[in-house]
Amino acid sequence: MPSLPDQAFLDTTADRLATLPNVRAVTLGGSRAQGTHGPDSDWDLAIYYCGAFDPDGLRALGWPGEVSEIGAWGGGVFNGGAWLTIDDRRVDLHYRDLDVVEHEMAEAEEGRFGVEPLMFHLAGIPTYLVVAELAINEVLRGELPRPAYPEALRTTAPGRWYGAATATLAYARDGHAPKGALTQVAGAIALAAAQTAHAVLAARGEWVTNEKGMVRRAGLGGTDGVDGLLAELAPRPDALARSVTDTEALLRAAVEEAGRG
Repeated sequence: MPSLPDQAFLDTTADRLATLPNVRAVTLGGSRAQGTHGPDSDWDLAIYYCGAFDPDGLRALGWPGEVSEIGAWGGGVFNGGAWLTIDDRRVDLHYRDLDVVEHEMAEAEEGRFGVEPLMFHLAGIPTYLVVAELAINEVLRGELPRPAYPEALRTTAPGRWYGAATATLAYARDGHAPKGALTQVAGAIALAAAQTAHAVLAARGEWVTNEKGMVRRAGLGGTDGVDGLLAELAPRPDALARSVTDTEALLRAAVEEAGRG
């Protein structure tokens, strides 16, 4: 069992992280920053550094777990981190390069972003996700900007995400459904739903920090939504084609409604 109360644990951990060379800020993210956590939820922390950061300094703090090198998580905006046990608590720690974050913040203000693959994310992650973290997460040590959702991003992101979704479904309809390939069609519908959820939430100006709950937030889940369509899939070409067509109609309606908001 943890030996420290939650706030004492958080203060002590943030203090130690803030002493690492070139670390400028420490934040709390995830469900605990948003007040949606349960008693067994992990603790999501991030360290924001300027210049070089040496993971050996983090290892030297002596917490058990796995500490990655810089760039080990793909080399994009999510460039590494650690899975640690601190005071009998599970802690996910992310590295955030302030130069990269500031660049992506400037790009988002102009409506520009990239999409990078990241494990456990169907649609990948938009590079503006690190900007969303600034807007949502709690700063424990140091100072960080608190950006509003850029109007330019509300203009460009919905079309790009929804365009990807329509292409995903078109390939499923023309390439997979005629062959009765249920698994591929199911995967395409799930991917298109995630892409469209990004589109809907961007049109609303709502930040996204991961895919958890995103489809539901966008109004696409449930038995009357994509969940129901996936539950009724059958491995016949005609049935799969109909499922893709129904999905296209559902996603189109959601995007159109978000655009009117």
